[in-house]
Amino acid sequence: MRKEITMTEKEPETHLEQEEDELDGKLNYKPPPQKSLKELQEMDKDDESLAKYKKTLLGDGPVVEDPTAPNVIVTRLTLVCNTAPGPITMDLTGDLEALKKENFVLKEGTEYRVKINFKVNKDIVSGLKYVQHTYRTGAKVDKAMFMVGSYGPRADEYEFLTPIEEAPKGLLARGTYHNKSFFTDDDKHNHLTWEWNLSIKKEWTE
Repeated sequence: MRKEITMTEKEPETHLEQEEDELDGKLNYKPPPQKSLKELQEMDKDDESLAKYKKTLLGDGPVVEDPTAPNVIVTRLTLVCNTAPGPITMDLTGDLEALKKENFVLKEGTEYRVKINFKVNKDIVSGLKYVQHTYRTGAKVDKAMFMVGSYGPRADEYEFLTPIEEAPKGLLARGTYHNKSFFTDDDKHNHLTWEWNLSIKKEWTE
């Protein structure tokens, strides 16, 4: 929603990977090879500082693995806004096709943050990213990428908050924006892709 770019909404499926590859190339960053949870637990047992770090990341005790569950499950996205009349939350474990037909409302000019809740079930996941492409009338108007970080498996959900943003304001900014969101990692695993609509209005209850 910051800078308008002329681009059709229908993009090749590999476009996100190309953009991430370009970003990694600029940063000269190569992710380390993936190791299993057991390998990480066995590494450098005598290094006390590393043991403390791994305990923070991995938690205490063994992790019970469900072989049928994905390693990363994104459960919900919330628009956190102190002035909103009620919670603005979307369930990402349900029907994502139905979600595409819903409109979530923000009052113009309000400050908000995006909060994502997710679970890690089996192995450490490195370099999680939240990517959001925003379109209006079929043209891309914004792209945002947020580094979420690396996380180990645990029973409780994690949550990630983006920095504060301000909803666009003014007559020309009002209307409906279509968002396509991705939750990926360093290994190019696409844990979830979903689409949703955000309506910018003059008043909350307009």
